[in-house]
Amino acid sequence: MSSSNASASSPVEFEHLPPRWEPTPVRPRLPIGVAVISVVIAIFAVLMVLAGLLFLLGQVVGNVAPPSLQIFQSIDLWGAAILVILGAALIGIATSLWRQETWALWTTIVVVFGTTAYLFFTGSITILFLIFVGLFVYLLSVRRYFY
Repeated sequence: MSSSNASASSPVEFEHLPPRWEPTPVRPRLPIGVAVISVVIAIFAVLMVLAGLLFLLGQVVGNVAPPSLQIFQSIDLWGAAILVILGAALIGIATSLWRQETWALWTTIVVVFGTTAYLFFTGSITILFLIFVGLFVYLLSVRRYFY
């Protein structure tokens, strides 16, 4: 009887169970191609904003910058304002691509597809067309890294 009382009072231990699993938040790493695309979009966007702002500043204040620095030579006030707004939107898209946000990926895919379709239907099957096709396929293949 003493052996049964001793076994009833001692806890049962299992040594073969694995350690307790606790979920950890997994954030996928940024693919290098997406990082390059994001940086290129950001550089292009900053140039657009600067070009629009230089033109607008030149129209309001006077000749702030020499005409040789103007990126777009034949532009008006509305065109410069559109450049600034479009450049600011592209900076937002580039930042969101860097942060791996899904809406930015799909926006970029739609723009790349539209550009590829435009080049195809205008008969401009050049190296630029092939670059955009490759970019389109690449962006579709890395969509699992976005959340």
